[in-house]
Amino acid sequence: MGEFDEGKQKFMQVVKSIDQSVEVVIPVTPSRGMFLISLTKSGQRKFLTVSEEDILDLPEDADILKKVRGEIQNALAAI
Repeated sequence: MGEFDEGKQKFMQVVKSIDQSVEVVIPVTPSRGMFLISLTKSGQRKFLTVSEEDILDLPEDADILKKVRGEIQNALAAI
């Protein structure tokens, strides 16, 4: 399993817990310390940038989980 795989999996779980119909595309590696994540619902797309540290810490840090969940909810509300 790669360095970021556990965090990416947790990110996917969070998105699916908010809305099952959202398609998520997460890059294999970060660019300049950030992941540019695509969220698509009903043909509309929104991009969300998440730091590599947040992805790494997502499975174990409740504060980061809460922050990322809020960012996902805001992004989906804009779709």
